[in-house]
Amino acid sequence: MTTKPSAPAGPLSGIRVVELGGIGPGPFAGMLLADQGADVIRVDRPAEAGTASRHPVLHRGRRSVTLDLKDPAGIEAVLAVVATADALIEGFRPGVAERLGLGPDVCLARNSRLVYGRMTGWGQDGPLSQAPGHDINYIAVAGALGALGAADEHPPVPLNLFGDMGGGGMLLALGVTTALLSARTTGRGQVVDAAMTDGTAVQLSLIHGLLAAGRWVDERASNLFDGAAPFYRTYRTADGGYMAVGSVEPQFYATLLDLLGLSDDPLFARQLDRGAWPAMGERLTQVFARRTREEWTAHFDGTQACVTPVYGLTEAAHHPHNVARGTYYTDGGVLQPAPAPRFLGTPAGTPGRAPVVGAHTREVLAEVGLDATKMDALASSA
Repeated sequence: MTTKPSAPAGPLSGIRVVELGGIGPGPFAGMLLADQGADVIRVDRPAEAGTASRHPVLHRGRRSVTLDLKDPAGIEAVLAVVATADALIEGFRPGVAERLGLGPDVCLARNSRLVYGRMTGWGQDGPLSQAPGHDINYIAVAGALGALGAADEHPPVPLNLFGDMGGGGMLLALGVTTALLSARTTGRGQVVDAAMTDGTAVQLSLIHGLLAAGRWVDERASNLFDGAAPFYRTYRTADGGYMAVGSVEPQFYATLLDLLGLSDDPLFARQLDRGAWPAMGERLTQVFARRTREEWTAHFDGTQACVTPVYGLTEAAHHPHNVARGTYYTDGGVLQPAPAPRFLGTPAGTPGRAPVVGAHTREVLAEVGLDATKMDALASSA
């Protein structure tokens, strides 16, 4: 299939993806694919042509075309690009793409090897499929939100990580790449139905396994990894910072006690005695409040206690480990995460900056064979 000249480096180099403009998890999936070398062509609204991207990180590494999806000529232009693509991703409510004339039946008729990725909160079917919602709603219904936070407090809002990003964008990227492998083997494309409720639920697999084994209680702040265990939670320091304690295994727990001078304290003798956890937590709260975050960081540095400082978004970029691995980088004054995961055989390059909306309209349409007259007509209608 036709690909972008001078395709970027990475394991997906040579793969073309059409991204129908959207927000949140869809663009995140597009970013993940573009980071690994795919030629991702984002279809944006003509009204935004010539403007800078409002999402300089999520929209990085793309090409942008502006086409009116309410104009039959614009739809035909999109289908011309689809005919050259390996995958398409869209994040409309169920039925919207079909009403536009860009549903999977139409697109697969143009390109039988196409992987058609669909990103929604509730999925393509089910009682809530047409209901509006956001990350917080999807993770609430999937069971994740109700498992978070202290027992006597409101469940905290965990950014938009569980639903939009982990259960949404990453799930879609996995689905698309998996279906691409299938298409390469079978010669047939297919539809990928990625729902954030499904993706959130699958992230709870370990917890459901523990629940089934009788090792998890379906109550907040009552378990090993939900903040109940005093050796797996955060503690406030003297300067208002926090330390993250993850001393789960016995050897790490023993190191923690040794470094805190608590090895001989009978309160900490039985690590898994849940009845003692509240008192243990209160004592550790008092201990950590005696020093600043940086003092505790230095105290635990190089040890085997699994204790680390809690950093903010900009602070994290300066941690020596993140600096050594290049986990973050700055481009054009924008701090952002580097592509992940890392491929040693086909490493990804540095992603290009988010393009000006519509910057590649003529370039892409020329690649798919539209003549100058048609391109000018589409540009004028935009």
